[in-house]
Order: sequence, then structure tokens, then C-alpha cells
Amino acid sequence: MNRLTPPAVALCLALISPLPDALAQEHGMHAHDRRTVTVSGLGEISAAPDVADISVGVVTEAQTARDALSANNQAVSTLTEQLKGRGVAAKDIQTTNINLNPRYAQPEPPQPGRPRPPQEAFTPRIIGYTVTNSVRVTVRDLDKLGELLDAVVTAGANQMNGISFRIEESRALLDEARKRAVADAKRKAEQLCGELGVVLGVPVSVNESGGFLPPPQPMMGRAMMMASESVPVSPGEEQLSVSVQVVFEISTPD
Repeated sequence: MNRLTPPAVALCLALISPLPDALAQEHGMHAHDRRTVTVSGLGEISAAPDVADISVGVVTEAQTARDALSANNQAVSTLTEQLKGRGVAAKDIQTTNINLNPRYAQPEPPQPGRPRPPQEAFTPRIIGYTVTNSVRVTVRDLDKLGELLDAVVTAGANQMNGISFRIEESRALLDEARKRAVADAKRKAEQLCGELGVVLGVPVSVNESGGFLPPPQPMMGRAMMMASESVPVSPGEEQLSVSVQVVFEISTPD
């Protein structure tokens, strides 16, 4: 049998602790009658995403707020009809933000050697208005995502605020990751007990840290240009993970 170095022995012994009084008494034992080892396990699984969320925007400008808003409303209506015509359900189209902002003309700085203009000349003037309408679209057929991105630009979208991918039905994948986490914890406990020369017993408590879904990874937003071909898109893979902490009973060999 391999001999443990002093630091390794110290680490293993630190993981061994008596059961809390309440738990020991529940099993008809005193705390000093039962010893335990605590280990953690991690389970991970990767899968291709099946849903994409894209955020597009329509920006319009006009001299009056009313005209800017009217032009924006028309453009967004055209965009929405284009999306529905390509199979996107109404529930998957959601307005996320609407902004109306004035546009200013900045005054020119005073020129050396010329008379100083009145103070009013240095006050910014409103010369128009800008309306921005942002829409989040959920795409469930990733094979058509590139064509859809090209279509929304053709329909009037002139901003791309981001795109992210996710796995919509992840329960089965998380169940598999949980199995792997428990197996990982048991493997570690068996290894520790083998090194220490003790017998691994039954688990007395299990704590799951919770299934972890990575946050959607957005592509950086930028202005979208008109294109005559589908936008290339690579969904890649998402990694799901579950971690557990298991307390096992241990005993000395007979």
C-alpha cells in the first residue's frame, strides 16, 4: 500500500469528523460512536443548444418627436410581420426597451481674434429626435437562424444588441450530471478510505449545490449592415454541471 505523506494524512484527517449530536442520537448512537468523512463530487455534461435569443433594434430619426416615433412604429410593425411570416410565434417576440432622445447641435467654440458671441450661442440646440425600439426574438429552429438574421435587417432592423444560446429542456441533462456528481463523490470517498485503512459505510447526509446552467453567452452588439446572404452562426455547446457534498459513515476494519 502506498504511504501517505504528512500533508496528505493531515488533509484526510481533517475531512473526518464525528456526526453532530442530533444526527447521531437519531440513529441511537452517541456522537463519539460514529465517525464520518465528507467529500464533494462534480458532474458535468455538454450538449448543443436548441434555442437562440437575439436582440435587435430599430433606430429612427426625425425633426420632431412625433415623426420619429411614427417612423419607428412603422418599421417595427414591418419587422414583426416579417418575423411572423418566417414562422416565429407571437409569444417569442417581445419588446424590451423603447427610448426617445433629443439630438443636439453643439455650438462652435469662440474663435481667437473675433468678437465673443452672446451667451445664447453656446447653448446646445435641439435639432431632432431619435427613437430606439429593442425587440427580443426567441428562435427555436437554429438551422434557419442565419436566414432570419438577414431577414430582420432587410425588414428594417439597424441595430444588433446581442445573441445568446441556451438549452431549453435541460432536466434530463441535469439528472445525468447529478448521477455523475454522486459517482464522483463516492469514488473520492473510497479512495480516501483505502488510503487511510478504514471501511467506507453508508451515506448519512447529502447536500446538492444546485444544478448549474451557464448564463447565455452574448455576442457583442454592433450596428447591422444590409447583407444579401445568410449570416454565419455557430451555436457551439453548453456545459451543465451539478455539485454535491456527501457525508459517509466510516469505521475501522474488524
